[in-house]
Amino acid sequence: MSEFHHIDPNQALELRQRGATIVDIRDPHSFATLHITGSKRVDNQTLPDFLAQADLDQPLVVVCYHGHSSQSAAAFFAQQGFSDVYSLDGGFEQWRSTYPDETESGSF
Repeated sequence: MSEFHHIDPNQALELRQRGATIVDIRDPHSFATLHITGSKRVDNQTLPDFLAQADLDQPLVVVCYHGHSSQSAAAFFAQQGFSDVYSLDGGFEQWRSTYPDETESGSF
């Protein structure tokens, strides 16, 4: 059975600094307004390309607004064969309050 893990912003920052992929599943407007620096926005339209190009052995951190939707998405990614999947507890809002300087604006 494929599983994912919960992770707090401190652990997520550490993983990102070691090369983890950060996937943001929020809507396009929210992502364009502000997102975790270096994150990728993935939705139903971009998912096939993302999966085709992804390194399944690379740590993957899934981010939503508050850490609820990312749990379902993280479970999905784990089922797709990703070996090291995390859901960011508190979501982007917790990240933004913890690391405001580690955010950027602009589209994906």
